[in-house]
Amino acid sequence: MYLLQKSLFSFEQWLEIEPSERLELFFSALDLQQYALKLKSPSPRGAKPINREAILRALLAAPLEGISTFTRLHKRLSGDLRFRYQCGFRLDEPAPSIATFSRVFGSVVDKGLAKELFIDLVSQCKESGIIDGSHLAIDSTAIGAYEKKQPKSRSQETGNANWGAKYDTFGNKLTWFGYKIHLAVDTLSELPVSLEVTPAHVYDGEMAIPLMKDVIENHHWKVNFVMMDAGYDQVKNYEAARTYGAQAIVALNRRGEKEPPAGMSSNGTPRCSMGYDMVYWGSDGDRLKFRCPHTLGKVDCPLGTAACSDSSYGMVVKKNIAEDVRRYSIPHRNTRGWTELYNERTSVERCNSRLKDNLTVNDVHVRGIEKVTAYVYLNAIVLLASALAMRMTASTQKTA
Repeated sequence: MYLLQKSLFSFEQWLEIEPSERLELFFSALDLQQYALKLKSPSPRGAKPINREAILRALLAAPLEGISTFTRLHKRLSGDLRFRYQCGFRLDEPAPSIATFSRVFGSVVDKGLAKELFIDLVSQCKESGIIDGSHLAIDSTAIGAYEKKQPKSRSQETGNANWGAKYDTFGNKLTWFGYKIHLAVDTLSELPVSLEVTPAHVYDGEMAIPLMKDVIENHHWKVNFVMMDAGYDQVKNYEAARTYGAQAIVALNRRGEKEPPAGMSSNGTPRCSMGYDMVYWGSDGDRLKFRCPHTLGKVDCPLGTAACSDSSYGMVVKKNIAEDVRRYSIPHRNTRGWTELYNERTSVERCNSRLKDNLTVNDVHVRGIEKVTAYVYLNAIVLLASALAMRMTASTQKTA
């Protein structure tokens, strides 16, 4: 009822394609001409014109090829003629200088072209059926900064890299100086559909609403479920999801939590007068239905059903989600349907892993939050363009 079919796109299979063939397929999914035109500026008299479209292709090919600096990109283009040709540069001219790459990247940042291309590719993936868009998963990941470490108080004044902290699976506190990438991912395709980069100290729970707003208001998608871990367990995030017609599926953060209200378990399940958890029995609109556990054979109540109800159907309790948006949800917490939905959250973890392990997000060599954000967008674009290339290849093979 709630689950989506498995995605046909596998980034791991994409990486197994021979590199030169993969790069050709990758560029076939990208039309960068309109973005290159926006980069054009008057050249000094006598200066050779710059092939900005080829530079854009090279900047996008770099993460796919594991190249994280302009120096390494210049070196690769200078020594690999095939790579230079596939990027669109002339072979009878030298590769662009490091300064040229830096200058064009600066223009990409100033004009917001990386985000613009990202949004365009997200729409293309949705139109082609790669992205479903009805189930989202939200999470963040830490990245280091290519900047001089400084005290937290001074970092907050700049709005750039800052100190962040988190706990690992063993409860050990880890700190880093840098940024956070906040991602909203389509759980079917495991592709990013919205992202924000913030200094590392920004709390995860504060970024859920901006990500949901971006996807739903700007793309006009009908989102049904939004999966998040316990770091997003805030009433405002549940309420925002409901405002957009979606159900937030969020793990409860029980750290420092008080006892639940009388007659209720911590996950929102009502308890009968004998203290047994009642059995979730479906929903009607925003109302959850729970039945007597003794009647359903879940417990052996010493009072039977007579003490609570005159009906053989047993006592029934109905709860409206609006009474407690944090504990009540459809499907109900910890049921099979809820757990299956929550498990889709691993899609954003895999997306983060691909950005950091397979691409170059974990090796930032630019300074300042605006440049780091553009750098992350270029990596995210690689995932989207790769998915489109795989879809185009599959369609070509079917028609052949």
